[in-house]
Amino acid sequence: MTASRDGNLLGLDATIERRGLRDHVYERILQLLLSGEAVPGRRLSIDTIARQLDVSQTPVREALVQLERTGLVTREALRGYRVAPPLGLDQLRELFDARIMLETHATRLATPASPQMIGELRAAEEEHRSIGKRVIEALNAGAADLELTAAYFVADAAFHRVVFDHCGNRYLTEMSETLGAQLHRMRQSVRHGVTDVREAIAEHEALVDAFATGDPDAPERSMLHHLEQVRQRSLGLEQA
Repeated sequence: MTASRDGNLLGLDATIERRGLRDHVYERILQLLLSGEAVPGRRLSIDTIARQLDVSQTPVREALVQLERTGLVTREALRGYRVAPPLGLDQLRELFDARIMLETHATRLATPASPQMIGELRAAEEEHRSIGKRVIEALNAGAADLELTAAYFVADAAFHRVVFDHCGNRYLTEMSETLGAQLHRMRQSVRHGVTDVREAIAEHEALVDAFATGDPDAPERSMLHHLEQVRQRSLGLEQA
């Protein structure tokens, strides 16, 4: 590949632009799937989606490949992509069991927290709190804002990712990314919207405080409590 005078490789800007377009298409399709508008089993036409989003088929195809890894869509030979069925109750229980095992161990490895980690956690917690307050305001106003809901989930995931970034185990981090993709399916399955914002905000704050105390056991206890509460709230809603 030829380098330009300023040292940049030719085609780099185009690659970044293409990746940004693919990510945009991914987020648009993800919003559709999480909104419940696309019923399980519905065919997802690459050509139709491309026309609706006014893009070529390439970023749509790339986005669907990425979404297939989350389990939100399935691909059948010669038939293309379809909306996957939501997770069943047993699958949701297994997902929470795996998440609790993975995140509590990562928390143990990340303890004691460095000043840098504490700072990153506080910043992520504040971002989650800020978006969470906007979600609460929207809910109180009776408004359903899919983009805001998606941003809330991103902020929630970013908070938890700080722990994995500092746990010192690259394989746990990779496993968390795979599990995080499956959490999208959980959100698709529990079709009650975001109902535990206040609780999650308080639990995140408690987790940051637990890391800040220097108590070697407090962070793991706090993470376990948080995840068990999330599981109880989510599965309780699903069974209702």
